[in-house]
Amino acid sequence: MKQTIVYTIQDLQDPQIKQHLHDTIHRGGLVVFPTETVYGIGGNALDKLASKRIYEVKGRPSDNPLIVHIGSIDELPKYVLQIPLVSLKLMESFWPGPLTMIFEKNDVVPLETTGGLSTIAIRYPSSPVALDFIRIAKVPIAAPSANISGKPSSTEFKHVFQDLNGLVDVMIDGGPSTIGLESTVLDVTTPIPTVLRPGSVTKEMIETCLGTFVQDASEQSSIDAPKSPGMKYTHYKPSGNVMILYGNRQAVQAHVQAYMKDNPLIKTALICATDDESFYKDMLLRPLGYRNQPSQIAKQVFSALREMDEWNVQMIFIHAFSTEDIGFAIMNRLLKAAGYHIMHL
Repeated sequence: MKQTIVYTIQDLQDPQIKQHLHDTIHRGGLVVFPTETVYGIGGNALDKLASKRIYEVKGRPSDNPLIVHIGSIDELPKYVLQIPLVSLKLMESFWPGPLTMIFEKNDVVPLETTGGLSTIAIRYPSSPVALDFIRIAKVPIAAPSANISGKPSSTEFKHVFQDLNGLVDVMIDGGPSTIGLESTVLDVTTPIPTVLRPGSVTKEMIETCLGTFVQDASEQSSIDAPKSPGMKYTHYKPSGNVMILYGNRQAVQAHVQAYMKDNPLIKTALICATDDESFYKDMLLRPLGYRNQPSQIAKQVFSALREMDEWNVQMIFIHAFSTEDIGFAIMNRLLKAAGYHIMHL
């Protein structure tokens, strides 16, 4: 493919560029665009060839369903068989926003988009740039995270460019993502709504909205037919080895220093809270944010994992974070990046 065309947010006001984006999507092309969660690699969700191309570009297994992004709630009935009552309450509270819901799909949506499933994952994003793009396209946009499959998701344009330049038709540079973790995925086709992937819309927030118990299936690791991205395959993995350390600062410091002493030729780094940065001495550090500001930590997770490769780090230790609120989603991503390799000190 020829060089990918890059547009800025300001470019989306140009009528000629709008027409180019529209035409690109309608001829089966792919456009990388920013959302409030992470960047997405988008194609026409109603075009099975476009969906196949997304899988090919990402190197993504074809049974890993794509999330379909819509530009208004009014579009939802076009693509689903029914809209459960619980989903109406959730739409009032969380749409537009970082909540994806699983519905029974109708025949308009090809199986290539849904990973061969009879269900469809749909999200109505809140990002103004994402909404502009979807409305310019005038079709629903199938869009997984804009990264090579298995690598950390992209929350900064430079990482999208590194992965996908030359592989897609257009990229829209929208600056850094405001949330930094992919959307919460909730299955509303089950008798009890079930969280398939945690995100910034937490299980507790959903339960408060619905006034009822919600199941959590997000930590299941062996699923034959995953309804949501992130449930079956390796995700978020830097090139180096990753280990999650549970324990106090003294124990973490002692363990990492002992490892570095025993393995002087292995480049080692510690991902930690900003609160702890001054405590750890003589270590390569990547602080994520203060422990009492988990939303700031969430924004930094994927960038930090990407930087480990930029720094050529071979052994990555991560001092575990609290699982309260969005912390559960943060640790979900970090544990997957570590392949669930953990150590209690």
